[in-house]
Amino acid sequence: MKLIAEILVSLVALEHIYILWMEMFAWTTQGRKTFKSFPPDLFEKTKSLAANQGLYNGFLAAGLIWSMFIDDAAWSINIAYFFLGCVIVAGVYGALTAQRSIFFVQALPAILALIAVALA
Repeated sequence: MKLIAEILVSLVALEHIYILWMEMFAWTTQGRKTFKSFPPDLFEKTKSLAANQGLYNGFLAAGLIWSMFIDDAAWSINIAYFFLGCVIVAGVYGALTAQRSIFFVQALPAILALIAVALA
């Protein structure tokens, strides 16, 4: 079960690295393809806001990756819980305020990873 937990935490971290890249470096290109319901003129105007969001996603990814390199098992689990909890809260909030699909893309994978970490 530990291996499954590590794989799921890694996948959530990789997802947030992708979000970092898209929001910080590809907002006006890949962002348009991803968020088709946004008005096209919105992307250039919100480029710096998206970059800021991308930075926060990078912090989430860094915390999840850090949790896998901590030697003390209790600390490793606690750090993973914290950052997965942050991803879950962000995903639920995004689903309630922006797009419902954010729950399935962001929160649900983190919930599954959190369960796997708890069972490991």
